[in-house]
Amino acid sequence: IAEGEVSFWLIPIVALMGWFLVAAEPAVHTLTEQVEEISAGAVSTKTMKLALSVAVSLSMVLSMVRIQTGIPILYFVFPGYLLALVLTFFVPPVFTAIAFDAGGVASGPMAATFMLPFAMGVCMAKGGNLLTEAFGLVSLVAMLPLITVQLVGLFSQIKKKRGQAAPEKVYKDTDIIELF
Repeated sequence: IAEGEVSFWLIPIVALMGWFLVAAEPAVHTLTEQVEEISAGAVSTKTMKLALSVAVSLSMVLSMVRIQTGIPILYFVFPGYLLALVLTFFVPPVFTAIAFDAGGVASGPMAATFMLPFAMGVCMAKGGNLLTEAFGLVSLVAMLPLITVQLVGLFSQIKKKRGQAAPEKVYKDTDIIELF
């Protein structure tokens, strides 16, 4: 796929792979259910899975664009983490914590097992340098969910201020949450 006249299919294919990677990641299911419980339904499981799917798809697309064009990883990582840092000042602290957890969850075993070898294969097919081009994938997969979950938290906060969604009980950092 990475070589020849059909290489334009690479971007949509990795976007779909990234989308379905979130559905296959077991830790994502646990995280999304806990987020729905902690936010008292203000952020649904469906919303979190959608946000994580979009983030991982976009990170896969950016990784393939990097491999095909040779753009340095710092052009993506530095502004991305700067944006994540700026968002921490506007997002409730619980969403910042959830966002960092989401970054770790999304870049879990499924990403490392399936997407990293795929990126390495594309890089080798293109004749690129594996060390400089293929290994930025996991950092992008960890960074973009962090940003999207913080954006979900920001939109949830804006929605709450407008009075459209007012959950009855929001758990604090020190509350004990009963799972069973």
